[in-house]
Amino acid sequence: MVSKVSNRVSLIVGFLLCFALGSEAKVKLPMLVADGMVLQRNQPVSVWGWADAGETVQVTFQKKSYTTVADAGGNWQVTLPAHKPGGPYTMNINDIQLNNILIGDVFFCSGQSNMELPVSRVLDLYRAEAEADSNPLIRLIRIPLTYNFHAPQADVPATSWQELTPKQAMAFSAVAYFFAKDLFAKTHVPVGIINSSVGGSPVEAWMSEDALQEFPKYFNEKQLYECDAYIEQVKKVERARQQIWNNVLYRGDAGLHESTPWYAANYDDSSWKIVTLFDTFRGNGSHWFRKDMELTAAQADEPATLRLGCMVDADSVYVNGTFVGTIAYQYPPRIYSVPAHLLKAGKNTITIRLISYGGTPSFVPEKPYKLIIGTNEINLEGEWKYKPGCPMVAAGGQTFFQYKPEGLYNAMIAPLRRYTVCGAVWYQGESNVGRHHEYAALLTGMIRDWRTAFNQPGLPFYIIELAGFLHPSDVQGQAAWAALRTAQAQVAATNRRVTLIQNSDLGEWNDIHPLGKKPLGIRLSQAVWSNMNSK
Repeated sequence: MVSKVSNRVSLIVGFLLCFALGSEAKVKLPMLVADGMVLQRNQPVSVWGWADAGETVQVTFQKKSYTTVADAGGNWQVTLPAHKPGGPYTMNINDIQLNNILIGDVFFCSGQSNMELPVSRVLDLYRAEAEADSNPLIRLIRIPLTYNFHAPQADVPATSWQELTPKQAMAFSAVAYFFAKDLFAKTHVPVGIINSSVGGSPVEAWMSEDALQEFPKYFNEKQLYECDAYIEQVKKVERARQQIWNNVLYRGDAGLHESTPWYAANYDDSSWKIVTLFDTFRGNGSHWFRKDMELTAAQADEPATLRLGCMVDADSVYVNGTFVGTIAYQYPPRIYSVPAHLLKAGKNTITIRLISYGGTPSFVPEKPYKLIIGTNEINLEGEWKYKPGCPMVAAGGQTFFQYKPEGLYNAMIAPLRRYTVCGAVWYQGESNVGRHHEYAALLTGMIRDWRTAFNQPGLPFYIIELAGFLHPSDVQGQAAWAALRTAQAQVAATNRRVTLIQNSDLGEWNDIHPLGKKPLGIRLSQAVWSNMNSK
């Protein structure tokens, strides 16, 4: 009996000991401090994280150890001395080992969609280069979209450092990709890119509360969004409205519900109106387009790629009655794969169901509209047949809270501010064109704000000039864009260590996201290289 009791006591003690050991708080690291990271060369750099209050934290790097103790809030930080470029290295932080660390030049890249735009969107010009590219000494970490109106956040959502490979290149910022490659070719030093960008974001979303106090309108606007319940209520109402709108559109669209739907290969469209894609169409709701084309038996035996330019707003596309793709908003190029089994010798039919939310359905001119089969291309411009589907009122706008003042700073800048970088690249301004008169003051305030946040008063700042956009006949629009560029130039001219990168000549009048990101990346690299060598 004594033996049994003793065994039970031993089991209980062992269980409690294991529980105690297992529940001991581990050191936690921010997303930036991770496998594959690039640390800035020739400058002291911070390594930080969280642990139990009073816990000793030891960082070992390059055969030297640095010890600190977590404060009452569980925060800890050590500063490593400047190191020369090199790697890969390992770093140990208590029982955590980080691998594949490089020391080189780290750049913080931010802005809106033209900075965010990935390599996968510019393959029309650079496919061969991107699909064959590898360089383990070029790394990128992309900060996921998030926002917060309450306070600067301690960390960002889950993400990781990625090496440049043909697969990973597709998700790299195209500007940063070409910039990093060209800079590496000049310096032969590892390059790290932190890409914290959000399409459509205005400059005030990237500024702290302290910086916004200089701009009372935006400071006060920010306070409207400190109520989480209000934000959720707005989102709930807008989701409900959009769902109801979509349901009414679906129920009322005869093209989806007739005995022979309008996208069917055998549908009789002989009574439809003859149009061209670039005619003017009006009205919210659905609009249907059909086009027949003849294929030879050899052509029908191969898979094809369907290019349908860009459309305003959303589309669903069918080939011979089979759905082949959809995109829900206007900017991305429509590139849809068509399996060989969908094609046939003789007549083939393409059907587009185009949805307009704002009353101006359209096809963007001077974009590719063609079916590509091997080396053959079939032009899809010219005559189409057209019939309105379901007329609707305007869908109503959506509130993008990530565009509101301070939200992006708190969630996508503040968590990164301890990471040492050697330069910031800013490609933004499209969303501030309508308020160009205040842009110089806002951007100057943001630059000062970021230099304070990163504790680098002399942080080099590179402003990418807005690319050319809009048709020459749009005199008023062109003037507004030119005024924003003037404000960008003013900021560069009146602030120390701020450089303007020429870009207006690389634009496309019909595309707010021009493809020519390689010459822009090279221009940026040349400016950085020049500044590095002028010290």
